[in-house]
Amino acid sequence: MKFIKLFSLSILLLFISKVTAQEFKLGKVSIAELEQKVHPKDSSAVAAVLYKKGKSRIEYDQNDGFISLTEVETRIKIYKKEGYDWANQSVWYQNSDGTKEKVDFSDAVTYNLVNGKIEKTKLASNGIFNEVISKYRAVKKITMPNVKEGSVIEFSYIIRSPRDGVIREWDFQTSIPVNYSEFKTYIPEYYVFNPRQKGYIFPKVTAERKNRSILFTVKERSGGGGFTAARTDISTEKFDYLENQTTYTAIDFPAMKDEDFVNNIDNYTSSVQHELAMIKWPNSPTKSFSTDWNSVVKTIYEYDDFGPELNKTGYFEEDLKKILVDKNTSDEKILAILNYVKTTVKWNDYYGYSCDNGVKKAYKEKTGNIADINLMLTAMLRYAGLTANPVLVSTRSNGIAISPNRTAFNYVIAAVETPNGNVLLDASAKFSTPNILPFRVLNWYGRLIRKDGTSEEVDLMPKKASGDTVFMTYNLDSEGKVTGKVRRQCTDYNAMITRGNIDAVKEEEYLEKLENKNDKIEISDYTRTNEKEILLPTIETYSFTGNNLTEVIGGKIYVRPMLFFANEKNPFKQDIREYPVDFGFPFVDKYNITLQIPEGFTAEVLPQPVVYNMQDNLGSFKFNIMANGNVLQISIQHQINEAIVSVEQYEMLKEYYKGMIAKETDKIVLKRI
Repeated sequence: MKFIKLFSLSILLLFISKVTAQEFKLGKVSIAELEQKVHPKDSSAVAAVLYKKGKSRIEYDQNDGFISLTEVETRIKIYKKEGYDWANQSVWYQNSDGTKEKVDFSDAVTYNLVNGKIEKTKLASNGIFNEVISKYRAVKKITMPNVKEGSVIEFSYIIRSPRDGVIREWDFQTSIPVNYSEFKTYIPEYYVFNPRQKGYIFPKVTAERKNRSILFTVKERSGGGGFTAARTDISTEKFDYLENQTTYTAIDFPAMKDEDFVNNIDNYTSSVQHELAMIKWPNSPTKSFSTDWNSVVKTIYEYDDFGPELNKTGYFEEDLKKILVDKNTSDEKILAILNYVKTTVKWNDYYGYSCDNGVKKAYKEKTGNIADINLMLTAMLRYAGLTANPVLVSTRSNGIAISPNRTAFNYVIAAVETPNGNVLLDASAKFSTPNILPFRVLNWYGRLIRKDGTSEEVDLMPKKASGDTVFMTYNLDSEGKVTGKVRRQCTDYNAMITRGNIDAVKEEEYLEKLENKNDKIEISDYTRTNEKEILLPTIETYSFTGNNLTEVIGGKIYVRPMLFFANEKNPFKQDIREYPVDFGFPFVDKYNITLQIPEGFTAEVLPQPVVYNMQDNLGSFKFNIMANGNVLQISIQHQINEAIVSVEQYEMLKEYYKGMIAKETDKIVLKRI
């Protein structure tokens, strides 16, 4: 009996292993996978990764020496039309001379269930194409054919890199559930990588060492003297070494749910990165790479298209001398040089801390990438006698630089050291000013590099609150129609956002959007002030009328004091917040409102004044209302003092917003006398 049970168990295990093997092998899509209507653990999922397996290895090539290879195979289930985007896949690769990588897709098939049978549609050649992103990077893309609700798609690709120290970052999570994800690395013992995991959940990790060997082909020519013909002798030599094999396995990892005010969801995605730290061949000196931030920035500074570009000055000297005439103070010089670069060289929309064209060519042709522009800016600031240095930055879209490595950054700005701290500058943005950087740059910390090779961390997050101040007066008639005037003034980042919204947009189109956004009001007498004077606040004034801003019930008028400026929805609804809240910058919103009560009415109900203060001076909300005859004076202030709010402070912030929105949507009730 015991034997029968063991035999049965072995058969069961064998069956399970076969099913598992079938699930994780390209070309073995099952009817059950195609019939599945919803994800078993996330019914809201529009698609799911059924499995994704990757191998990254460093191996020897007879022609190219040691190279890096990455092989990936993936199967994805499409549940809903909203998941059709998963039929579009792309893989980036290095496209520069000397380090050009090669990407090849294969085994790309769409599976559908048609009349109970599996129908296969293979990817055609016209579904594969390349897109050049910059002179350093390109993307190979595929668009899977015949995708429907219920389809299963699968594909594989291989990345071949001529460099021997490259291991791609591997994500175990994405915006859809991942049933199974496996990543293996095969690294010869002579390469030392620093693996770093990020995220809130982590895969299982196993490691082992195995013997490997390489057969080298050796060619030797001999003879050829006198009447003796030359000949080539071919032999092989065997080289033994140990290979470190590491396997990362993730099972049933949930979808990454985006939340309001999240910097970049990728910052919190479960993933693993590998940074090459050292190469140590037998009988050879150790070659060290990026092990800390100082060594990283030193390496970058020595790149031909970085540090040496800062030393080039001959191309702008004569022009700059004219710009600096009568500019005596540091502030005057900084502003003059920043404005000169902004108006002289146009950004070509390419990022990078390495120059594409070089500063001289960019200056001559009046266009360049981020490095061309901001390294030029740094050089000009130095020429003017200021202590200016470049600051390496990782943009919001690139994620937070969590560990020392050369690819952590993708951007560079300039900093001028002054007795009052650093003045941060970016000449690529049309509406930037000293210490008002484009929003893409506000990503926690950058790294300042000095001429002597030293570096230090620089806080990129603004400390000064950006203002948004509204003065509004309005009247009500007995039918609840509202007529009023608005004057809105914005400073710093709010001013930058306003200028971005109105730039290159026809006034008629802008006002139409403003009317629709604000409860279908009708706007007239619209004016702007300081649209081009970017050191001054933006000011917008307009008159408005609205028929949908109040409710008239039983002869009484119900009106929210702030009208269309009131916040109606709490963006923080989750019971548990997984990521920090990122407002981008501190801010203070102020509203000074005067309401004229219509003749024949009086205030029956007025919202009560309140003051909400969060701990640690995180922020405050103040609401006050006063009646003076038939005039109501309302004063409201909402202030957040930190650009980033930690997860630990989330519950407090959630309750703060709950109370604030309840008060902003509380209504005044007017009754007939």
